[in-house]
Amino acid sequence: MARSLNKAVLIGNLTRDPELRYTPQGSAVCTFGLATNRQWTTESGEKKEDVEFHRIVAWNKLAELCAQLLTKGRKTYVEGRLQTRNWETQDGAQRTTTEIVISEMIILDSKRSAEEGFDFPGEEMPEEPILTEEKPKKKKTSKAKSKAKKGKTSTSKKEPEDEGEIPF
Repeated sequence: MARSLNKAVLIGNLTRDPELRYTPQGSAVCTFGLATNRQWTTESGEKKEDVEFHRIVAWNKLAELCAQLLTKGRKTYVEGRLQTRNWETQDGAQRTTTEIVISEMIILDSKRSAEEGFDFPGEEMPEEPILTEEKPKKKKTSKAKSKAKKGKTSTSKKEPEDEGEIPF
């Protein structure tokens, strides 16, 4: 028996915000665009770059998650199958599109880096993270206040020295 495989795996950046709709039967369907880049050097040493644009479709719970979590510019891994559809427009013209119906999606960047535009080719992430919010000040509890009045300090938990460090 001959086997076949219809599988597409892409890593790229969203070209637009996802669009979520529902079928008359109530199934969620989300569509968005994904751009993939290819770079190479010609025999003469000239650097070339090519971009491919892909139409991505997600269904049901995955569609709702994509609409909720993804935004334009996010670097994303998608995995699914190729599907070609044919239809006739209102003026009678025949149209064909090939899309990737995904079954898996993984977000590869942080939301902040996508919003700040650091995930596009040719741009580097900064060495140190950019802090946009001030660290919230801790409120003293009644025990801490009474110890502070008596000149005693609490040694139960220390603040991390590095602001980016999260104590676990």
